[in-house]
Amino acid sequence: MPGLCALVVCGAPLAARSAQIAADLAAHGWRLDVVMTPSAASWVDEDALTAATRNPPRSVHRPVGSSDRAQPEVVVIAPVTFNTVGKMAAGIADTYAHGVLCEALGDGVPILAIPMVNDRLWGHPAWAANTARLTQAGVRWLSIHDGTAGPPRPVVSGTGSDVVSRFDPGWVAAQLP
Repeated sequence: MPGLCALVVCGAPLAARSAQIAADLAAHGWRLDVVMTPSAASWVDEDALTAATRNPPRSVHRPVGSSDRAQPEVVVIAPVTFNTVGKMAAGIADTYAHGVLCEALGDGVPILAIPMVNDRLWGHPAWAANTARLTQAGVRWLSIHDGTAGPPRPVVSGTGSDVVSRFDPGWVAAQLP
């Protein structure tokens, strides 16, 4: 039986489907701890996400003195952005979500990342180095286009809403260990 999955949601159009992704993961038996980057909040329907997971998503640390969160068995980043890839590769943990990701990467927790990065950012010199570094560290990539595992592929600028509408949340659970 699956255990705890940390679902990290970053600020890109696929974040609008986070409740559906969470509901599908829950239907496959995963317990979910949902963490959002600050920029994800404008994309996410927090009520729908809370209903799908039975826990409200978090974007800030718990208050001092509260219990620590449990270590996830797996982390899903849906979507992962150019910014978050750069922060993970550089070890920058300046938000709660980025801290969760850096901690998971450092602890060897399996990470499945669904990049939503447009083709204009794809040519940035840091992108190839950062994705290679994360791949070498064990991050697995899931295509937002067809759900296949493999090297990241860009989203053509201006096509995000079409790509998101064709995304099947079932692709995520199918790629988890």
